[in-house]
Amino acid sequence: MSSSIILLCILIYFCLLIGIAYFTGKNANSESYFLGNKKSLWFVVAFGLIGDSLSGVTYISVPGSVKAAQFNYFQMVLGYVIGYWAISYVLLPIYYKMQLTSIYTYLQNRIGSVSQRTGAFFFLLSRIIGAGARLYLAAIVLQRFVFDGFGIPFPITVSVIILLMLIYTYKGGIKTLVWTDMMQSSFLLLGVICSIIFICNEMHLSFGEMMAAVKKSEYAQVFFWDWKAKNYFWKQFFGGAFIAICMTGLDQNMMQKNLSCKSLNEAQKNLNAFSFIVVLVNLLFLALGALLYIYANSKQITIPEKGDELFPFLAFNHLGMFAGLVFVIGLTAATFNSADSVLTTLTTSFYIDFLRKETDNTEAHTKLRTVIHIGFAVVLLITVLLFKLFSDQSMIFLVMDIAAITYGPLLGLFAFGIFTNRKPKDALVPLVCLLSAGICVFLYSATKQKAAWLNGYAFGQELLIINGLITFIGLWVISLVNHKPSIENRA
Repeated sequence: MSSSIILLCILIYFCLLIGIAYFTGKNANSESYFLGNKKSLWFVVAFGLIGDSLSGVTYISVPGSVKAAQFNYFQMVLGYVIGYWAISYVLLPIYYKMQLTSIYTYLQNRIGSVSQRTGAFFFLLSRIIGAGARLYLAAIVLQRFVFDGFGIPFPITVSVIILLMLIYTYKGGIKTLVWTDMMQSSFLLLGVICSIIFICNEMHLSFGEMMAAVKKSEYAQVFFWDWKAKNYFWKQFFGGAFIAICMTGLDQNMMQKNLSCKSLNEAQKNLNAFSFIVVLVNLLFLALGALLYIYANSKQITIPEKGDELFPFLAFNHLGMFAGLVFVIGLTAATFNSADSVLTTLTTSFYIDFLRKETDNTEAHTKLRTVIHIGFAVVLLITVLLFKLFSDQSMIFLVMDIAAITYGPLLGLFAFGIFTNRKPKDALVPLVCLLSAGICVFLYSATKQKAAWLNGYAFGQELLIINGLITFIGLWVISLVNHKPSIENRA
């Protein structure tokens, strides 16, 4: 397929985003940027969360992981449902009762300002790394199949992508992102559904025959019961539940849109609806992965060594021009959706949690907010370029491994604040969180190196729970230095 045609599709897509940003950014102020003036429609937020939570990692990496991992990722997805319900009925009521803009203000009220900054630091670290990984995966595909044809180097490609994100997010913030995310989720779903249709047509399969082919394939095993392995069901299930809690409920990027709903009831409807949507959508991606491998085997196509390259390779080279265009549209949606909101929410957290600024509309504050927004764009660019140097595995599992280490301290902090009435020594909280993360890095490294002392055991998603538990215990220990437990309202 011509690189010029692909580039034209991307430019048209970008023009649509600019159009939405223009209309939603009219008369935008700080309340619009941070919380969408508290007027976001719950069903629009719920649909937009599809693209925001799935991103380019799901779009490319989940189908590509099917050969090596079968459907074991679905074990985590089932756990997500439990996690989203916990967010809906435990965390959201707290956030709405306290009328938070940054969720880490909760830690300041419950423990202290050092804890607030510690929580915000781990969010910033988690989201910069996670967004960098997601954006890298999508950008590397666009580079290989589009921009290499024009002789454009990868750093320029990523710089342009991030610049485009800046253009349509810097003013309207959340007010704009709620609507652009809805559009991008639509195109992302269009990409996977149409791709499934194209493959079925190529193989002359009806819907029922397609389902039967996937079910009978070697790729469709869902449940795994070796307790020592990383893919053991209960590790994946409970790990998925806590990943959802951490990567959504304790993550400013995901919660800021939820907090822009009109009321707690509407925010809960949004998240409850999304908990079922995410199961169906991920099942579609896994089915697509199985179909891609079945199709390649039936046509005796030599597939790429890296699973992440399978979907783009077949879409561009074997499924026809229209299939390639649909893939590009879906990937472009995933690319922008995976990182655009991050710039806004990183800015929000740094502005409120580190600089301790109020969300007012003065010109000085608006300029400061814009400078921070641009600064995080530069940080994101550097992160993506670093991923190009060090990435060596399927991105979907790399992102989850990173989350287990960086979100664990957040899990421990919020759990301690909500489920105890003790108040730890605020100044010692960073030490506890860094120690917990360090221990989990050691356990993760031991698993990667297959250390003899593990006796074949491999740490998987339970590492996130262990991380949170170590943090919780550490906070309990440093709370002993205070003579009296806190009697503050837990919420």
